[in-house]
Amino acid sequence: MITKATVDRIMEATDIAEVIGDFVQLKKRGANYIGLSPFSNERTPSFSVSPAKGIFKDFSSGKGGSAITFLMELEKFTYPEALKWLAKKYGIEVEETVDSAENLEEANHRESLMIVSGFAAKFFQDSMWETDEGQSIGLSYFKERGFSAETMRKFELGYSPDQWEAFTSQAIKEGYQAQYLEETGLSVKRDNGGMYDRYRGRVMFPIHSFTGRVIAFGGRTLKSDKSVPKYVNSPESEIYHKSSVLYGLYFAKKAIRDEDNCYLVEGYADVISVHQAGIENVVASSGTSLTVEQIRLIGRLTKNVTILYDGDAAGIKASLRGLDMILEEGLNVKVVLFPDGHDPDSYVRSVGTNAFKTYIDQNKKDFILYKTGILLKEAGTDPIRKAGVIREIVESIAKIPDSIKASVFVKECSHIMQIDERALLSELNKMRMAKAKKDSQQQYNHNQRASQQHPDMPPEDLFFDEPGAAPATPSIEKREEAYNQEREIIRLLLLYGNRMIDWDGIANTYIGPFMIAELSDVTFDSAVCKAFVEDYRREVENGVLPDEQHYIHHKEKGIVDLTVTMIATKYILSENWYDMHNISVPDEQVNMKATILGAIFHLKKHKVAQILENLRKELQNTPSEQDQEILLNQYMRMKKVEKHISDYLGSVILK
Repeated sequence: MITKATVDRIMEATDIAEVIGDFVQLKKRGANYIGLSPFSNERTPSFSVSPAKGIFKDFSSGKGGSAITFLMELEKFTYPEALKWLAKKYGIEVEETVDSAENLEEANHRESLMIVSGFAAKFFQDSMWETDEGQSIGLSYFKERGFSAETMRKFELGYSPDQWEAFTSQAIKEGYQAQYLEETGLSVKRDNGGMYDRYRGRVMFPIHSFTGRVIAFGGRTLKSDKSVPKYVNSPESEIYHKSSVLYGLYFAKKAIRDEDNCYLVEGYADVISVHQAGIENVVASSGTSLTVEQIRLIGRLTKNVTILYDGDAAGIKASLRGLDMILEEGLNVKVVLFPDGHDPDSYVRSVGTNAFKTYIDQNKKDFILYKTGILLKEAGTDPIRKAGVIREIVESIAKIPDSIKASVFVKECSHIMQIDERALLSELNKMRMAKAKKDSQQQYNHNQRASQQHPDMPPEDLFFDEPGAAPATPSIEKREEAYNQEREIIRLLLLYGNRMIDWDGIANTYIGPFMIAELSDVTFDSAVCKAFVEDYRREVENGVLPDEQHYIHHKEKGIVDLTVTMIATKYILSENWYDMHNISVPDEQVNMKATILGAIFHLKKHKVAQILENLRKELQNTPSEQDQEILLNQYMRMKKVEKHISDYLGSVILK
């Protein structure tokens, strides 16, 4: 367990905008930063970071919290893992108390897989640098590829000995469990229960997570035997999902943000050679077809992708359709084809950094225009094949979400294909209408399934933040109103709870304890609001006046989510709003008494209305005159309470 003193040092050092900026491209807006959500697919920024409050809020997915919460949500870290990552980033030494369950037995399954992978990376490096076999085979190979010692160390390149059990036996000898060796794919289990090394006699390329930890490997054979696969890659595991990983991204992410462009290549060696040449904004899809998840990883850092092809015409044609996904995600795509069968690795080593950059700048083409040229050349003069090309190109343009950009490509392509621009636009509109109809039907089906599966969804699970959304029934509308009133109490406690009261007739107390005392007779319907108020009451009774940081870092995720939702805002009022529109927006702090008492009594009025509704139902269903008289007396007393609250609201709050 990490000591409290260490946690405090980490919290003090952490700059949430700096941390999240490692993962998301942020832009300054007023006192906050905004960017595209890393948790959902969106094209309009709804992700906000507040350095002053130390929180982020993603309005598209509803997620929010501190820098630690962000790391836990995005990288699936445990709480200790997130703390240790931040400690490493800010150079803070982590002090831990002895905890056999956590530290000795490594009960956390995911962390155990990470630790085994880290051990393997060091084993392969040591094998390459410190053994005769590693130096003569592995090190020699990398040197022949032109990799410097500094580059090899940076990418943690290594060598796996050409022996059946060299790694496995060493790992088990050092206490690593066979279960984790097998799950990570480092070792393979024999039929008799024994284990052997997966990567025998191969040079090793460790694959790093976005945060720099080794999660998988690619092993390349140096043998000429055709029956031996050239590359062997790690299987899928709890820590490695190849469709969500880009090779080299950990080393490239800063340069991608700085250059506002990402070079996408095919192989490990391409990434390393181009990176070594000083062009660091380069990644590879690790030998797999490009996936939507990988595209979104890039999209978090830049909207510009340049594909560097190796000149294999057949391979290029096969990948064209898949690259439409990049357009669909709203990215700008350019393509570069290298001459004479060169790939990025061989070309940058052949011509050097400056000539490499110059070649890219002079030969990059927009993907749509590049695709049009290739397919038209292949179709020749065949009118049927040419019609198919036109349809395929329009399908690509239809995937571009920016209508202005799409119209520019229509104009360009109509000229290249020698076809009337209106015909292309007509076909484009048909495709878009068909897609819109399909998306609408899918959304309708999703809503229908959701309403059938959750007919009695509790208030805390209802979200009507999207424009045009509305409750489906009056009962849900009332529940949502109650939930909003309860959340308003939480918001006021967070924002003003530690302020002193200076009102007529009330003084020498803080707003938070005053509100808690006034609400002692109120039962909250929302589970998360109820938990928050109970926690606040306990803190006050213990002599502590909790602030928003207490709840931002709370152990209960539901309370953290509620806190961030209440103190974060999606919109910022322009300083020129009054000058432009002559509209003044009332400031709730001008009359704090009205703000606080208004919230308390509106909630109480709603609770009284609930009680009255229940009493009316009981009166209708109670045949006994005696019971009816008791209920009627209760009803009349509650009506007096309701009138008293209404009169108070009218005279003090509304006037």
